[in-house]
Amino acid sequence: MHEPDFDVAGRTAIVTGASQGIGQAIAETLAASGANVSICSRSMDRVGPVAEGINAATDTGEAIAVECNVREREQVRTLVDDTVDEFGDVDILVNNAGGEFVAPFEDISANGWKTIVDLNLNSTVHCTQLAGKVMREGSGGVIINLSSVNGQHAAPGESHYGASKAAIISLTETLATEWAEDGIRVNCIAPGLIQTPGVADTLGIDSEAMPPREEPDRRIGHAAEIADVVQFLASPAASFMTGETVTVKGVPRAGNSMSQDLGLED
Repeated sequence: MHEPDFDVAGRTAIVTGASQGIGQAIAETLAASGANVSICSRSMDRVGPVAEGINAATDTGEAIAVECNVREREQVRTLVDDTVDEFGDVDILVNNAGGEFVAPFEDISANGWKTIVDLNLNSTVHCTQLAGKVMREGSGGVIINLSSVNGQHAAPGESHYGASKAAIISLTETLATEWAEDGIRVNCIAPGLIQTPGVADTLGIDSEAMPPREEPDRRIGHAAEIADVVQFLASPAASFMTGETVTVKGVPRAGNSMSQDLGLED
């Protein structure tokens, strides 16, 4: 009888933007399953404690924290080099780092547009090219990109964010084709509204007020629910999946956008 294989034990994962929220949940979930994790953010004061927490736990993989602005290619190179020096390889890359602000398209400055595209799209390019080089020269690996439901449909007030996240979906599909012969699977996750510190500040929803995971009728998810999908895509259980975008958004709603869920539209 077939048993599904969700095992990532002994593998090495890089998780960007892992100081809190979805990135932290991904790093902790992979480590709890036995993977070694290299995690980064722009502030060591923020990402260091996450690594310390993983290393203090029992029966987990090991963690290192690296201060890295993923918009800066040379800093990403250092992140990848430090990971290989510590763990010997890169088997899994999770491009999670990203950000946004809300503004009408006509009010977004050239610098504002560039900032969001650099943070969401160009950082994914830097990490994927540099970590992917290690995978291609070795025995392959798995790349998981974080997009958004706002990269799949209209996102009023978030044109810069939506455009960058849509590009990530397209990049995922193309790269899955180009790098398949190198033994690399590339998939994408498009989360809907997820309870993170930023969303908590905006909506006033703290963790204690969150509906339980067992409740299907909800429009807001837990960061751990995205981490669980990452775990699946990173594991042999997803061996026949590449070039796909998995949407994780709760109960479908026609014409939905994250801006509507956040109450940012009139």
